[in-house]
Amino acid sequence: MTDVVSVEPRTGGTVEVVAPETTPAEVDARCAAAAAAAPGLEALGRDGRADLLDTLADALEARRTDVVGVADRETALGQARLDGELTRTCFQLRLFGEVLREGSYVEATVDHAGDTPMGPRPDLRRMLVPLGPVAVFGASNFPLAFSVPGGDTAAALAAGCPVVVKAHGSHPATSALVAEILAAAASQAGAPDGTIGLVHGLAAGAALVAAPQIRAVGFTGSPTGATALMEIIDRRPEPIPFFGELAGLNPVVVTPAAAAERGADLGAGLVGSFTLGGGQFCTKPGLTLLPSGRDGDAVLDAMAVAVREAPAPVLLNEGIAGSYRSISARLRALPGVSTVAEGAPAETTDGFTATPLLLAADGLHDGLTDECFGPLGVVVRYDGEAALSCLLAELPSSLTATVLRGAGETELPGAVADTLRPRAGRILFDAFPTGVAVSWAQTHGGPWPSTNTQHTSVGPTAIRRFLRPVTWQDAPAELLPPELAEGPAGLPRRIDGRLVLP
Repeated sequence: MTDVVSVEPRTGGTVEVVAPETTPAEVDARCAAAAAAAPGLEALGRDGRADLLDTLADALEARRTDVVGVADRETALGQARLDGELTRTCFQLRLFGEVLREGSYVEATVDHAGDTPMGPRPDLRRMLVPLGPVAVFGASNFPLAFSVPGGDTAAALAAGCPVVVKAHGSHPATSALVAEILAAAASQAGAPDGTIGLVHGLAAGAALVAAPQIRAVGFTGSPTGATALMEIIDRRPEPIPFFGELAGLNPVVVTPAAAAERGADLGAGLVGSFTLGGGQFCTKPGLTLLPSGRDGDAVLDAMAVAVREAPAPVLLNEGIAGSYRSISARLRALPGVSTVAEGAPAETTDGFTATPLLLAADGLHDGLTDECFGPLGVVVRYDGEAALSCLLAELPSSLTATVLRGAGETELPGAVADTLRPRAGRILFDAFPTGVAVSWAQTHGGPWPSTNTQHTSVGPTAIRRFLRPVTWQDAPAELLPPELAEGPAGLPRRIDGRLVLP
């Protein structure tokens, strides 16, 4: 049996054995427990599950020092960054509690029996109900907000779906600690045993996706990993939905007016964004389209200065560090690509460090639009709007697309945004994409390869992924869910075609 070990990325050394890899029999047991917990979790009702989510957030807050300390040791992301990430994690758990209490997410709809232009209609009442147990795959770069206690887990539990999480190998000790905290808090809140489960190991992850009890998969990671899991799903006797948040180049367009107005600030801001967190954000702006000429030169010069001053970050694991070295070397060797600036060399050869890089290219060569996870940015210059349009037409889809514009400028930014809208889930103006606010209006997704779903993985509407519609026809009043019963229901409903507020 293979051990799951916790590695310190600052040194590259193994710190502890966390657990043995989860066996197939243990995966089956976790999934069976989740299936057994599903009716009880749904029976808690919206208010009960809201209380559950609040209790989970409180439990994490109570163990903040322990959680942040272990996560920092396993990821080298820094205590300040991880402290903020834990705050975000608790916020989104409590936000889904608010979503439950507000209730509109169930889309409660009542059509009373009566005559219609098509003839008599039966009494029809519809709402969204839980799918069933959900498999969640934690992400390497967010050991809290996109991992065991992250957004997928919060959304699934809010929907009424038990969760079995596949711990990420980059932070297994953090995953085990957080799972222990959450399981104890769930029990305290009255949730049934099996509401939250954890498995370790690649083979366990594959077995989890294949388990017949699992009704959906939430995944944050690479397109390669997503493809492997989707192939497993394709072999299941009964297909299930796969909700993946994957990759993206996240292009940034700097207009000539923006470059002329604030070139130095834009250059520093762009480098700050693509090196943030070691360049290990899925929303990292990997490509900047910059105007030719003196004003564009000023932006590029400022970017070069910022890169040369940037320290060598420690990346999350050996695989990411090795991939960064190989991809950056391949990009630098492409025809028409030059190295504009390199960051400071690492102070030590220990650990998984990476040198920040700024490259310039004379066009979008084959391979140049591939995502490079790490502190690397590419600049391509354009001479006029026609050349910019040609470059935009060559871009792959991404999670984000950004337009940095001049004061009051709308014509060119509007044309760029219209061109990029089919290729992105979020379009930004005069900001950098590496922050993803948790809010009702957020979209964290986009066309393949950024994701394979029409839904977001961040924000309250992420709950929609783990629900399905059911209609009750001519049901006795005693058998209707509270959300569909006659009389006040305490949530927005559409009754006989009209939206009725509580």
